[in-house]
Amino acid sequence: MKRNNMFKKTIALFLVLIILSVPLVSYGEGQDTLEDNLLYFYQVKELVKDNYAFDINDNELIQGAIKGLFYFLDDYSNYYTKAEFEELLGSVSGNFVGVGIVVSEQDGYVVVVEPVEGSPAYKAGMKSKDKVISVDGKNTIGLSSKDVVALIKGEKGTKVKIGVKREGQASPIYFTLTRDEIKLNPISYKILDKNIGYIKINQFNENTNENLIPVLKEFDKKNISKIIIDLRDNPGGLLGEIVEVSRHFVPKGPIVHIKYKNKIEQTYYSELPKTKYKLVVLVNKNSASASEIFAGAVQDTKAGTIVGVTTFGKGTVQEILPLSNGDGMKLTVAEYLTPKKRSINGKGVVPDVVVEANSSAGTKDPQLEKAMKILQ
Repeated sequence: MKRNNMFKKTIALFLVLIILSVPLVSYGEGQDTLEDNLLYFYQVKELVKDNYAFDINDNELIQGAIKGLFYFLDDYSNYYTKAEFEELLGSVSGNFVGVGIVVSEQDGYVVVVEPVEGSPAYKAGMKSKDKVISVDGKNTIGLSSKDVVALIKGEKGTKVKIGVKREGQASPIYFTLTRDEIKLNPISYKILDKNIGYIKINQFNENTNENLIPVLKEFDKKNISKIIIDLRDNPGGLLGEIVEVSRHFVPKGPIVHIKYKNKIEQTYYSELPKTKYKLVVLVNKNSASASEIFAGAVQDTKAGTIVGVTTFGKGTVQEILPLSNGDGMKLTVAEYLTPKKRSINGKGVVPDVVVEANSSAGTKDPQLEKAMKILQ
């Protein structure tokens, strides 16, 4: 898709050059030094700047050219403006400044799914199903969740007034909240029948292993030795976090091999003497990247059973790189391999036990039921 877009832009650009008949460097005829390429770029930039019908400045053109570099790379490599980069860092780390609400869009409203425990919104009494109708006096009905979140975000320590419509209340409720740093806990857990521990991991952010440790300690105190790890719809996250999480479950040996462009391999290991739990890992087509590292490691080392459907198939590693002007980029720098050096890029992890999800609303979860049956 990126190549097609760039091809169209290139064709359009050359049509302009032909029509205007402006002499350029004889590009592509053996002159491919850096100096020639930069001169060619400068001439094209000036041509566009002088003849484009609307106002555009050098900074906009140069930023567009930089973004254009990424059209030829894979879909996971991207260039970000300063604002976009800050948002990316927040989403990856699991930490951001705000009031602490998870929202979704329903019937023209942005609705609170849940307030994050311990957050300003939670402490003030904001509730699930509250409909956000205003932010600092601005009507938010009909706005997208992205736009509403942008209004709510701000500097730590500053205040924001949020109006909500609550079911059963005739008048709106207004909350004046002080923005604070929010740490998202990607882990939820419960104890199922037959003393089976269930852990849902939504993402591998900076807080994942930190929040997993007390859960495992609680399970150990209650003599829970059978665990289901649910990675369905988990898009992945940080390599360091998945390695730390894997060390609780994968026996001594390789967890993952990282293969870089220069053929250098870096291997991350577990030192766990032996597996502590009888384990089932649930996956689906949206389990990607770090989730697949975990599933692949569990499968290769026979540390547990993988149940569900074939995973997404993202077997590459991205590095997040800040730039001097505050912008940044995410660049694919390596491919990862399972402990047995299997590549899952474009293939995914095929479960040991294939169980399709039941798409009918309100029905039971056949994948979870199968996991429980395996552990009984």
